[in-house]
Amino acid sequence: MSYLERAESQLAEVELLTSMFPTQEELEITDQLALAELRDYVEGSDSTDSPPLSRPQFLIKQKLDTGSTERTDVILSCAYPPEYPSVLPEITIRCASLSRTQQTQLHTDLNAYLSENSQGEVCVLSAVDWVKDNLQFFINKSLSAALAPKKDSASPWLQEVFSRLWIYSHHIYNKTKRKNILEWSKELGLSGFSMPGKPGIVCVEGPQSACEDFWSRVKVLTWKKIMIRHREDIPLDRQGKDSRTVECIDSLRKFTGFEEAMFDPHGNRGNHMDLGQLYQFLNEKGCCDIFQIYFGIEGR
Repeated sequence: MSYLERAESQLAEVELLTSMFPTQEELEITDQLALAELRDYVEGSDSTDSPPLSRPQFLIKQKLDTGSTERTDVILSCAYPPEYPSVLPEITIRCASLSRTQQTQLHTDLNAYLSENSQGEVCVLSAVDWVKDNLQFFINKSLSAALAPKKDSASPWLQEVFSRLWIYSHHIYNKTKRKNILEWSKELGLSGFSMPGKPGIVCVEGPQSACEDFWSRVKVLTWKKIMIRHREDIPLDRQGKDSRTVECIDSLRKFTGFEEAMFDPHGNRGNHMDLGQLYQFLNEKGCCDIFQIYFGIEGR
């Protein structure tokens, strides 16, 4: 795509957004000079013209219904890199109802969605629609964290749960999703593995709260199909020493750390794995029974 074609796409999207959000309370162009330069370049350009260095920046302001008595104010701050739409736009979301951690996660999930579905296309409207559809989930999570009862550290007995989730996806191809899976498992202290390709398999194990956090992040990404195929939950009653819990959880792990596992990729796109090698891998980890749960046949 040439400079002129990219500039034409940018101007067309800004004009569409202006028609959809006609008031200053809905759409605010924060760099009018950049917009004027972009319009002059598109309307008067020939192949020898130099493209403008600046690009439009604007705010999209929304009041979204999130189930509370008052609607929630959300602002999407947008800027076009010169290469847009060949690259993703720079979008920052501001929402007072979310913690900083939740806003960071919202940005991560939005970029993953756009990378999967809108790479190479204008996508600000897609971003607005995605935020409308998913903001409630992040607000609920933030409220749940704020309202959760604190554990009484003086209590003589506390209960922890060790979990192992076996996740099945129709496929895992996208590099951003694969990177997120690796980074989130490390961030949450989970062990296990992921197998990209078709089908895609993810196993995470560790404290139940960390496993649930991982699943809540993964499931909101865009998938053709994803589910928890099987789960194992083991309650741990222990006296109040955190170190004992860590030792107990570590003793139940079947995996050391978290890795992306590849088993002789083959097929036209190199996206199918050798399921016999997968079975041997699971057998070595002492969890070969899961093979039949995934595929409906006994492994060999």
